[in-house]
Amino acid sequence: MTKIARLYYEQGLRQQAITDRLSIHQSTISRLLKRARSEGVVRISVAIPNGVFTEMEQALEERYGIQEAVVVDTLNHEENIARDLGTAAAFWIETRLKPGMVIGISSWSRSLIAMLDSLHQNDQGRDGTVVQILGGVGNTGSQYHANRLAHDLASRIKATPILLQAPAVVATAGARDVLSRDPAVKVVSNLFKKLDVALVGVGAVQPSSLLASSGNVFSVAELKKMQALGAVGDICLRFFDAQGAPIKSTLMDRVIGIDLPTLKKAKTVVGIAGGGRKLPAIHAALLGGWINVLITDRHTAEQLLSHKDKA
Repeated sequence: MTKIARLYYEQGLRQQAITDRLSIHQSTISRLLKRARSEGVVRISVAIPNGVFTEMEQALEERYGIQEAVVVDTLNHEENIARDLGTAAAFWIETRLKPGMVIGISSWSRSLIAMLDSLHQNDQGRDGTVVQILGGVGNTGSQYHANRLAHDLASRIKATPILLQAPAVVATAGARDVLSRDPAVKVVSNLFKKLDVALVGVGAVQPSSLLASSGNVFSVAELKKMQALGAVGDICLRFFDAQGAPIKSTLMDRVIGIDLPTLKKAKTVVGIAGGGRKLPAIHAALLGGWINVLITDRHTAEQLLSHKDKA
């Protein structure tokens, strides 16, 4: 048994080569190799490199019941977190996407912008579609527009972009209804129910500087009203409380974009977010089941695992 184990594990011989050398049937060799491991003659260990957190990822998956967690080592600073999470998200896309997929992408997220900066040109999205799932028309002074995110992602993966040419937040519910009936907007919203993958940020109630400069935000008074109702965060400007339950407010009737129940029907919803400011929102999004893949930083992951509430 030990001789076979050394030939197989130390010298790298295949089982057929050991059969030829020792004139022992291959099924016997296979059985003895299994026995060598069970009896401790052979011990296999995995050396985990620095910056790789597979145990933490598995713990997050089990605690919150999600498909996958990706934990990134980064400096605990918002700009560094956004950049490094974007890099991880780009690698996730490059290794998961398949031709013909319908991919939804949110807007006004630094991590999603960083993802595009890191994404290599490929054709994995061929015959597929990239759908903008939140309105992207903003102030003329806004540096980034949501339709650029959808357009650039489609260009990088050789997919077809379908853009939502409307603001994310309008003045009244009536204005939302009028715009929603526009044929071009209806074409996009009809695809919301067909998403294979959705790429979203997770926002705190207080908007990031990028979102605040876009013109696609509620007023300070309106955000305070959301907080009074228990809001801790949002996905695609759909707010939820600390347990992940959607906030019921007439303000939600002014948003043009995917709603949380429809988002949840997507096969894979990837939440790309990290940092202490967003911790309550990320935790609530996991409790609500609004995301089933989380890409986050090590510091946030540690706090999520130590949180008293779990899914």
